[in-house]
Amino acid sequence: MRTTMLRGLTAASLAVPPLTPPPPAHAAETLPLTEAVSRLPVDAESRDGYDRDAFRHWNSGDDPADGCHTRNEVLIAEAVEPPTIGPRCRLSGGSWFSYYDQVEVTSASGLDIDHMVPLAEAWDSGASAWSAQQREAYANDQGAAASLVAVTARSNRSKADQDPSTWLPPAGEVHCRYVAEWVGTKLRWNLSADEAEVAALTETAAGCPDQSVTYEPAA
Repeated sequence: MRTTMLRGLTAASLAVPPLTPPPPAHAAETLPLTEAVSRLPVDAESRDGYDRDAFRHWNSGDDPADGCHTRNEVLIAEAVEPPTIGPRCRLSGGSWFSYYDQVEVTSASGLDIDHMVPLAEAWDSGASAWSAQQREAYANDQGAAASLVAVTARSNRSKADQDPSTWLPPAGEVHCRYVAEWVGTKLRWNLSADEAEVAALTETAAGCPDQSVTYEPAA
């Protein structure tokens, strides 16, 4: 009888769930912009060996069943007025707002999908050491709203692969937002920044006392 009772107690104790669940592996964090800038690892950059084709894009997107590649999924997600989605995810109609230059766009063909931190800059800042799978995940990252941005082709091509030490959006009123999204993307992917970049980010952040940065480390 005593042995049976002890076995029952042991089984019951094993079945009791933990009182508190384990914390999530990757929790989002929100910081003042100035503090976020200070968390960037500082390192020299190198473009040795860079090839844009090392970052596979656009792939089948977050939902391979929808027939839309990443570019069109971003356009659909960021539309101010939703476009009509035709066969093979052809988009017609709709409207978008390019925040870099404060321009309304009414044709998907007039938009580029900008990598907030350009592929070449990512390579310079640490992605050269990543696997092909990590680079593909970066190039198609829809896990953070700021990673991929629908903007006018003109503004995107003006930016090219420059960092904030040499390029900021033509609309001065969005500089705080832009720098916050740049820093958040670098923190999300654990990318470094060189000294000139950090100096530019620090200078801009000083004029953005109310700006915060929210980021979640990429899985």
